[in-house]
Amino acid sequence: MAAPLHDPRGPGAHERGRDPSARPGRLGVGIVGAGRVGATLGAALRGAGHAVVAASAVSQASLDRVDALLPGVPVLPVPEVVERSELVLVAVPDDALGPLVAGLAATGAWQGGQLVVHTAGRWGTSVLAPVRAAGAIPLAVHPAMTFTGTSLDLARLRDAVCAVTADTAVLPVAQALVVELGAEPVVVAEGDRALYHAGLSHGANHLVTLVAEAAEVLGAAGVESPARMLEPLLRAALDGALGRGDDALTGPVARGDAGTLAAHRAELASAASAARTGAEVPAAHRAMALATAARAVASHRLPRRVADDLAAALAGEEPPPAGGPPGSGGVQDRGGAVDDA
Repeated sequence: MAAPLHDPRGPGAHERGRDPSARPGRLGVGIVGAGRVGATLGAALRGAGHAVVAASAVSQASLDRVDALLPGVPVLPVPEVVERSELVLVAVPDDALGPLVAGLAATGAWQGGQLVVHTAGRWGTSVLAPVRAAGAIPLAVHPAMTFTGTSLDLARLRDAVCAVTADTAVLPVAQALVVELGAEPVVVAEGDRALYHAGLSHGANHLVTLVAEAAEVLGAAGVESPARMLEPLLRAALDGALGRGDDALTGPVARGDAGTLAAHRAELASAASAARTGAEVPAAHRAMALATAARAVASHRLPRRVADDLAAALAGEEPPPAGGPPGSGGVQDRGGAVDDA
């Protein structure tokens, strides 16, 4: 039913200036779930010349997104969206995907030859087994980016990477689809999808929590514009971490400053107790400091005995004296780390 998207000349081999809708392999696309992801990807596919024939939307926010990003596209019940489409883009929460796909299969909604693409990070194509059983073609495409649900996402999509998972025979179709979105495809194996998604979530979601907590602590310390103070520091830290990994580490853990960490622990506990910061901040700080110390030990940047001193300080134990004897974690036994400010 659906014409292949793969161009044997390679991705991006279309004629310059050509009307996108006149390109070969244009499809009728249906959007199941016009949330921030679905509406944006639908708009990107429309920009590539595909015809968005229908979308499903329930909330007012989704209806507004259809009006803004997919003007003129009819909003229909999910079964009608599927019925009209050669390519069905299913953009629903990860936990809702399996039940939705199975429910549509039970009603005979999926059609032979139809391309069915889901955008859930956790899943590969196994969750689309009912689609495959109906003779349709399952593809998993997950953009590794956050979405605002506005036209700004279309520009950001051009710098994004998308994880693709598909059967070997149709993997070029998934890759070509990502290229048409303007993004870069990276193949992730079926069995690695949950681990892949955990890595993204740990980085992006927990980064938001970390930055928000840091800003909260600075605010409690009397800083009027925490974001202004944090921005250059965090941008440099992120660039360093992405470019150099653990080599970019600085600060009291990298220096083995148990006394400094002990002071941080006490002040954060006091601020949380007085409700000047969230109650969860001290525990989050301790967990991240311990994780940082463990990575520093594993990469041979910090002696184990110094990491033990840091752990003791974070637990509220008395830190060793700064000039303590060898093996105590004092400055005499840190391999020169005291010079690394």
